[in-house]
Formats: sequence, C-alpha cells, structure tokens
Amino acid sequence: MSDRPRVGLFVTCLVDLVRPQVGFAAVKLLEQAGCDVEVPGVQTCCGQPAWNAGADQDANAIARSVIAAFEGFDYVVAPSGSCAGMIKRHYPEVFEKDVTWLVRARALAAKTHELMSFLVKVRGIAAVPATFAKRVCYHDSCSSLREMGVKAEPRALLGTVGGLVLNELAQPESCCGFGGLFSVKYPEISERMADDKLADAGATGATAMVGGDLGCLLHLAGRMKRQSIAIEVRHAAEVLADMGDEPALGEA
Repeated sequence: MSDRPRVGLFVTCLVDLVRPQVGFAAVKLLEQAGCDVEVPGVQTCCGQPAWNAGADQDANAIARSVIAAFEGFDYVVAPSGSCAGMIKRHYPEVFEKDVTWLVRARALAAKTHELMSFLVKVRGIAAVPATFAKRVCYHDSCSSLREMGVKAEPRALLGTVGGLVLNELAQPESCCGFGGLFSVKYPEISERMADDKLADAGATGATAMVGGDLGCLLHLAGRMKRQSIAIEVRHAAEVLADMGDEPALGEA
C-alpha cells in the first residue's frame, strides 16, 4: 500500500439523492488526509433496507454488486455508520452459507470504515482547518455508536474546529426514532422518540445539531421544521470540511 492509499467512497443513497454536499465534504476531508479518492459510478444502495425487511435474496444481490465495485480499493469509507455497519457487520451474515462470497465479504468488511473513525484511527488526523463559531450538540446514531464503535472520534475532531463549543446531550446514547424502516412501521413511536431527542437538544442551549448519519439528521430536521424549532442540523463532515456556511438541512 502506498503512502497515498486508494479509498473507495461509499457515498450512500441519502447523500447522493438528498445531500450531495456531504459527499463533497467527505472527499475534501479524505484528500486532506492524504488519500486518493474514487467514487465508483456503479455503486448503489448498501442493501440494508432489504436485509432489515427480510428480503434476503435482494440483499444478497445488492451486496454482491457492492463487493465487486469496492474490493479493489485499499479502504472503503462511508460518511455513515449505518451503511458502513451494513458492509462491515452484516455482509458476512448475508453470505453465511456461501463460502466463496463469504471470503470476499469478510475481506471487504475488514477494510471498511466510517468516515470520522477512518480519519482519526487510520490516517491519524488530530485536527482540521475549519471554523464553525456556534454552540453545537452531537447526535450519536445507533449504528455508528453500537455497530461501529464510533464515539470519541467525531468529538475529537470537532474539538479542533475554530469557535465551536460542544454541549453534550443529557442522553447521547438514546435513539432518535429513525431506524430506517422503524420510522415507517411505527410512526407514532418514532415521532415521540424524535421529540425526546429534540427536547434534549434544546436543553443544551445549542444552536446547531451535528451528527454522522444523514438518515437520523433528516429525521430530526424534518421534525424540527414541523415544530418550528430553530436549531440548524448538519452532517459533521460539512463542519469538519469548513462548509458550514452552506445552507443547513431543511434550509434549501
């Protein structure tokens, strides 16, 4: 492996369709970290919705496509603990009974990382040249926290952003209620969980909420908009890449 590793950026469906700015921010951060970044044009969904819904054959087909597209890179990085978790934790489960593809799935899983964890743990990034002079709270997504073990890394990087003050949530490990299909199947419960998270955010005095998973952030931003709560919502990659002057989620 060269001093400039080849990184395949798994953009994610939500970033591609709703918030491309997060993808641009991820590329900027990875290039600043000394990586050569490529975005395979053939990539699609990670297959998590199908896997969670019990559509195992569809998840299998999608996973094969992802493996074929990304296995040639030194690393696979996603600006999402959810998608990274699907590839790293669940692809080996998808191919549990297929020895040939299981070997390939495990190989890909071994080099798959969530963005901020990769920057800190693999590339040794200790600080970023960014400014975001606001009081923020950080939302830990369930997948990033529990599947990928990401907690300290985003906080370490955000702590180096000029002017940023981090106020922790009282219950940072509580789910926001998104949970992919969970929010569709159980909307009333999902809304209540989101409201609890927003009340926690409001109590911190933060004017901005930052997180590492776009699904959670879209869920919370939408709930805020319906309730006219004036807290801006951003993906952490945007803040770390010094793109905090761009419109926040729900603003444009």
